[in-house]
Amino acid sequence: MPSRPLASALLMLAACSSAAQAATYEMFRDPSCGCCLAWADHVEHANAVEVAVRETGEMARIKAEHRVPQDLWGCHTMVVDGYVIEGHVPAEQIARLLEERPEGVRGLAVAGMPLGSPGMEMGGRTQPYDVIAFGDDTRFVFASYN
Repeated sequence: MPSRPLASALLMLAACSSAAQAATYEMFRDPSCGCCLAWADHVEHANAVEVAVRETGEMARIKAEHRVPQDLWGCHTMVVDGYVIEGHVPAEQIARLLEERPEGVRGLAVAGMPLGSPGMEMGGRTQPYDVIAFGDDTRFVFASYN
């Protein structure tokens, strides 16, 4: 029988996984970009979900429609359960967002295409990056990766 702390941790993990799995994942990408598909694969496997891929040559319009701040623009844009996920956000942070649902947050973003982020693996080369939570009147570091 698991100890109380272990049992609590397992219950929390199960709840987090359930929130991530219950959502619909729709990713918009430029058809000429390959890293987007690698990132979608990461999200599918890590969160045990299916990502619907929509190809468009109008990524700037998609980002503007979803009110992604321009300085946070990344490669692709995903909409999941009312949230916007911009760029190479790790799947674990998407699951955390869906579980915690912080007030005032409209989405998460990893600006640019940092080496070592999901979908941007380059033979062990990495760059530090932050996952930024954003909303109309809020912006803060949701997670950091070094």
